[in-house]
Amino acid sequence: MSRPNIVFVMSDDHAAHAISAYGSTVNSTPHLDRLAQDGVRMDATYCTNSICSPSRASILTGTYSHVNGVASIFTEIDYRVPTFAEVLKDAGYQTALFGKWHLGERPESAPRHFDAWQVFPGQGEYVDPLMLGPDGAETVPGYATDIVTDQSIDWIRQRDPEQPFLLLVHHKAPHRPWVPDEKHKHLYPVGSIPEPSTLFDDHSTRSQAVRGVRMSVADDLGADELGEELPDELRGPENREARMRWKYQRYLRDYLQCVQSIDDNVGRLLDVLDSEGLSENTVVVYTSDQGFFLGDHGWFDKRLMFDESLQMPMMMRWPSVIPAGSTCDAMITNVDFAATFLDMAGLSMPTSQGRSFLPLLRGEEVPDWPEAVYYRYWEHDDPIHHAPAHYGIRTKAYKLIHYYGAGLGVPGSSERLFESEWELYDLHKDPEELVNVADDPAYAATRAELTTQLAKLQAHYADLPYDGPSTEAPKWSWADEKSLQQVAEYTKRLSQDV
Repeated sequence: MSRPNIVFVMSDDHAAHAISAYGSTVNSTPHLDRLAQDGVRMDATYCTNSICSPSRASILTGTYSHVNGVASIFTEIDYRVPTFAEVLKDAGYQTALFGKWHLGERPESAPRHFDAWQVFPGQGEYVDPLMLGPDGAETVPGYATDIVTDQSIDWIRQRDPEQPFLLLVHHKAPHRPWVPDEKHKHLYPVGSIPEPSTLFDDHSTRSQAVRGVRMSVADDLGADELGEELPDELRGPENREARMRWKYQRYLRDYLQCVQSIDDNVGRLLDVLDSEGLSENTVVVYTSDQGFFLGDHGWFDKRLMFDESLQMPMMMRWPSVIPAGSTCDAMITNVDFAATFLDMAGLSMPTSQGRSFLPLLRGEEVPDWPEAVYYRYWEHDDPIHHAPAHYGIRTKAYKLIHYYGAGLGVPGSSERLFESEWELYDLHKDPEELVNVADDPAYAATRAELTTQLAKLQAHYADLPYDGPSTEAPKWSWADEKSLQQVAEYTKRLSQDV
């Protein structure tokens, strides 16, 4: 078989539970569902750092944040870290990127190894966005999701048909502030959207660090994002429940309308691949850079290790290889993407902490596939949401999280130190993660076992645990070659079993 084309569609902050193929109760996404119907739905895909820039860097490089240097949204990718796009281009692939980049705008961190690219500066705008490209900046009229799709379709039609291609279609939607396309503003009217069962979670068993986050739908979403002033009668602590419901309906309305444009445009793209005769040997991937809280636990945004934020939607279609209508519940992370894309093309990643899950996509049994994933959020006590730094492990049955509470010099983090705290969730008995059992004597043995397993994962990925205020802060500049030497050392560790 000839080398496949790869079309990698990624949105921003699109929660899996806002896709009907994943059982959404709040919206319908028929075009995204086509990917699941014609290919595979991945049911246990997780990000390793639930925030935009770090996730994107991990996807491109196949490495954790402490390796690629992108620990927060205030850090930029370094061109010396290999990416899967670079490897594919060197192997003869045509390459293109349109949409969101968010990994820096300086020449050192701008998109590289793409034959064509045009991206939004920073988060970008929804309407008439400014876009940067190799020839400079221009304002492109229209709605951002349509624009990115138009650019992608034009490039497909103008490519060299004799060579395989990689196309990154990276939407800014449904990132906040949510600005829907006019044609979708009649959808999901206020009062019609079901509420999540955990909307009024009181966080009574949470760590103090988690109780201090500023991500409450009721208290932290303002008129600038909802597009409507809160009525006076909903102000005050005595009206919090009514205020939560009022804001939730408006938040979800706008968010889901932005998602609808993603769904429409994925449909357009799939239709073009069909009409161009490319579908049979083209891998089409849909994912988001992380999950998102849609009122779950009373929150919006992401960052924390709860599943609504941790899980990434992922659906793939490759008719000649992936069985239609299949599902996969093996645990994978965004660090595995690069190795998988390259494996599809018969290539390998020179420096990668991930592992190809192509055999899983074929429906093969992989007896030694990892049964746990490692997560670390670095942007401690950020100036807007005040989410605490933490790391943890998720298995099929449990989740253990250590809120170590220190910024370690990472850009965007504060210098405040929080008390060390732990959370443990029994995912079989408590799938909604409502009851922290970290200090329950009945779970002492489980906690000890998970703590040991967590330490082994940190050793495997060469990520230093936090040992207190004296811990040396990592260097997030790339001023010397030390970081690149570490990349090579980390790669050697991949042959070691955890």
